[in-house]
Amino acid sequence: MAEQFGDFRAAELYCPKCRSAQPVRERLLLVLPAGELYEYLCSRCATSVGKREVAGHRVATPRPPRSRPAKGPRGLLR
Repeated sequence: MAEQFGDFRAAELYCPKCRSAQPVRERLLLVLPAGELYEYLCSRCATSVGKREVAGHRVATPRPPRSRPAKGPRGLLR
């Protein structure tokens, strides 16, 4: 089955503090190797009302380990 909704974003969500559906703002929480994690905040009271994960937008590439200088006797650098 083909994907019907490519990038679905909420316009309004129920806010438990306001006790009604309110417009929401989207805030970037984390950039993960597999994608990004967003949080939805109520536009009226700034309560967190949901999260959304977007997969595959940014892929982090691992860096090679840094080499450290060799230490001689008594921890002195050579």
